[in-house]
Amino acid sequence: MDKNQYIVAFEIGSSKIVGAVAEKSPTGMVSVSHLVEERLSNCVRYGCVQNVENVKAAINRIIKNIEDQVGGDVTQVYIGVSGRSLHSEVSEVNRGLDSSRAITTEIIAGIIRDASRNPIKNYETIAVVPRTFLVDKNVTADPVGVVGSSIKIKANLIVAKPAIKQNLTRVMSFGINVKDYIVTPLAVGEYVLTDSERLGCMLVDLGAETTTVSIYKDGSLAYLSTLPLGGRNITRDISNGLSVLEDTAERVKKNINNPLEANVDNIVIEGVNSSEAANFIAARNREIIANIKNQLNLAGMTTDDIRTIVLIGGGAQLQGLAKKLEENTKLSVRMGHYPQSLNILNHSFNRAEYIEAFCLLAKAAADILPGETCIARRNYDDGFQVATTRPVQPEPEPTPDEPRKHDKKDKKESLWIRLKKKAADMFSEDDADDE
Repeated sequence: MDKNQYIVAFEIGSSKIVGAVAEKSPTGMVSVSHLVEERLSNCVRYGCVQNVENVKAAINRIIKNIEDQVGGDVTQVYIGVSGRSLHSEVSEVNRGLDSSRAITTEIIAGIIRDASRNPIKNYETIAVVPRTFLVDKNVTADPVGVVGSSIKIKANLIVAKPAIKQNLTRVMSFGINVKDYIVTPLAVGEYVLTDSERLGCMLVDLGAETTTVSIYKDGSLAYLSTLPLGGRNITRDISNGLSVLEDTAERVKKNINNPLEANVDNIVIEGVNSSEAANFIAARNREIIANIKNQLNLAGMTTDDIRTIVLIGGGAQLQGLAKKLEENTKLSVRMGHYPQSLNILNHSFNRAEYIEAFCLLAKAAADILPGETCIARRNYDDGFQVATTRPVQPEPEPTPDEPRKHDKKDKKESLWIRLKKKAADMFSEDDADDE
């Protein structure tokens, strides 16, 4: 019997959808074994699904690809939640206590539930992150077991517009269970940052259309906000300003040495003058950095409250960005790396743009219960097997006089087809501005 647990996680971004697989051994080792991506355009805007059917079809293709590779059926998945409307709101709850009894985990769980019930108009609470506990007005890092007459919790509610999860639910309406929705920035903060960095740091995830800023103070999340700015803004500036296709603008952007420096080499890349393109890159980059810095003000902090900025995301790979951010903030800046708890078996997909997907796998592997799995293996020996062929496609329906072949297999495949047909409820969020 195969004793490994299999975890499947999806990260749905504005420029691509990534499906990744990890194996968790009985000893707790987690190895990333497979990763499949699909590049999409204008199906996900600012992190929120817009074209449900196209995204659903892409996820189905990724799942079939994964099933072919691992020789099993995907039965459930973990989905990352992010998007422009995702941010934190402070919630406080006070409760009187029986001073003759110690505080229990059940009491803490009840207070956290109460905090999540504080409604934020037009937003849905996705997660609750405790920030500070006070027992009899004294800050207590771990209140369980403490005796007192009152307890107060200060927590961050992670909220988003309801359309974020509604559309993810619609996307996954074809019969595969969503085991859990994981808030992507929280998973990244848990597995990319060190304990010492969480004492005071800013985590910046610069994606294609959004930049998520998470600020940690005294060991916990203090502030989270998602900005509608990203690497694609720079690409579109070049495309519109120099009248070239976006694909060309993207390649030009990636192939200019130090585009943020004043004296850029004046060369021609695919018919585009590099110094002219660099002007657009530098201008938009200044706006992005200014907005990142402003998040400290909005969080009620200054650069004295944090020590480090950690950068991740595809947009963060722009040459010279880390250096410019360091110059503007006077803070130490480092590039984030994938979770050290993971063993990546195929180093061809050990790339910075997949850090979010790796963090989702790490979080799901930590949360999955013993005996649970996301893939039902069709066959295995003692180790991991890769299927060499795709599953046989369903045969045409037999005529009344024709004997039916492989009856059980046909029933299973026809049910799969029926489930996919039932999932044809088109939905598109009204407008990205509603985000």
